[in-house]
Amino acid sequence: MKIGVLGGTFDPVHLGHLEIVKEARRTLNLSEVILVPAGQPPFKPNRLITPSEQRLKMLHLAVANTPDLQVTTIEIERPGPSYTADTLAEFKGRYGGEDELFFILGWDSLEQLPDWYQPSRIIELCRLVAVPRPGRSRPSLEELEARVPGISRRLVFLEKPEIDISSSKIRELAAQGETIEHLVPGPVAAYIREHKLYLTQ
Repeated sequence: MKIGVLGGTFDPVHLGHLEIVKEARRTLNLSEVILVPAGQPPFKPNRLITPSEQRLKMLHLAVANTPDLQVTTIEIERPGPSYTADTLAEFKGRYGGEDELFFILGWDSLEQLPDWYQPSRIIELCRLVAVPRPGRSRPSLEELEARVPGISRRLVFLEKPEIDISSSKIRELAAQGETIEHLVPGPVAAYIREHKLYLTQ
């Protein structure tokens, strides 16, 4: 099988995440995509993150009618910072050597990947699927290759979707009492309203 993996804080999950998954599945013929909410993201140590139970609930609401989208608690259950290399290694052991992993990330994250924990191990475990981000230029393959040798052979660039939606903007709108129905799935918007999430942002 060809299995996609999309990690993130998902605070909250939004329509952009779902469009990215849809395009990656279509382009790469993925059998399924696993959404991996982070426990404590290593690059966001000082930001107050919504409790994992609520982020998980929103993810389950978002994918309720999509059987080929799975949600895992692997990083939430793991103590300490959530490292992509460890997560991919666990998936590799779970699915076996014959299945191929495709790790989906934005162009901005790809640019930072050489500074991640064990980037060479990451490209051994999976193929990278880089998705455009509004206002970002495509990262230089030459520069990436210089810092992580072999990455260019393990990388697929997607040209779409280019969606200008961010979780931080959604939190900001929710805090101001503005509508977010056009940015998140309906059940997620209802959950945010019901539980008064982000009002103290």
